[in-house]
Amino acid sequence: MRNYHHITLEERERLYGMQATGMSLRDIGKALGRSHTSLSRELKRNKTGEGKRSHEHFSATYVPCRAQKRAEKRAAQQRYVAPLKEPCIFLYVREHLRRPWYWTPEQIAERLPIDHPGYSIDDETIYRYIYGKKQRFMKLWKHLVHHRKRRMKKHGRKVQSVRLPTAIPIEQRPQVANRREEAGHWETDNVGTITTDKTGISATVERKSRIVRLRKLSDHKAGTKREVLVAQMKQEDKQLRKTMTIDRGSENSQHEEFTRQTKMPVYGCNPYHSWEKGTVENTIGRLRRFVPKGASVDPLTQQQLTIIETIMNNTPRKCLGYCQPTIEMSDNMYSFIWVFSPGMIRRGEVI
Repeated sequence: MRNYHHITLEERERLYGMQATGMSLRDIGKALGRSHTSLSRELKRNKTGEGKRSHEHFSATYVPCRAQKRAEKRAAQQRYVAPLKEPCIFLYVREHLRRPWYWTPEQIAERLPIDHPGYSIDDETIYRYIYGKKQRFMKLWKHLVHHRKRRMKKHGRKVQSVRLPTAIPIEQRPQVANRREEAGHWETDNVGTITTDKTGISATVERKSRIVRLRKLSDHKAGTKREVLVAQMKQEDKQLRKTMTIDRGSENSQHEEFTRQTKMPVYGCNPYHSWEKGTVENTIGRLRRFVPKGASVDPLTQQQLTIIETIMNNTPRKCLGYCQPTIEMSDNMYSFIWVFSPGMIRRGEVI
């Protein structure tokens, strides 16, 4: 059984040259070690113009370099394998990508073998599928966290802050808190809003369990922030009230009064070092799936924030081995979700 080899660029050039001298395809085939029928198909399928229907038009319309590019393009199309070709994987990815609790491709990829043993997929494959040329019309990027039309690199941001000299430096925070060895160590920050908003959102997260608490702020004053944090901490179990980490923004200027009321020491990050409280920064980033930048938070109610909080606390986390921070969410919570967009709030359809 003979092995078939595709025509090379060198053979195409020799074919073109011999054809121009008037040699027949049979003679050219013998010189190249090719069948004359293969050469005939090569000339017909890779010609660049219409020409007359005779053997003489081949030399005028056949260009070797263009024929090579056409052949390479056809070969690439034949080797193309549709991503997510397995029906089970495709349905799982599509379902969880479009669900209202916004699983990321990484969460979907890691959760798939747990829910369907024997199946697996790489999160990069999901990203390539979302941003693939053949899927552009589907606009799957709208289901991602940041809703970007094009893949971009992540960039940090600086948070304006005011020095709070009485806050305990974060370098003095207990090692058990730094290593997440015990529960009860919290981080808090305000969610950035548009300048015209009169209200705000306070996000507080427990470092070990990643439990998040979202509270509505009636204004941006330090006293309001302190009152909300104190009320929130008093609702937590006493064993979960150990330390609080803040940045040095003006909204945290009453941290000493907070410590007096809750007996929790407050540790302050260094100026412009937002990564030192990276847990709450990451949590706010995940909150942006529900409250995107540029959207007013004034119409939001505490009830709506509680729904978002419950969804976030029941989303699998990579840092927890793709387990959920809590499993207390009732089934009827999944039947609806509040969808926010700049300047408006609308209730989502039943899913």
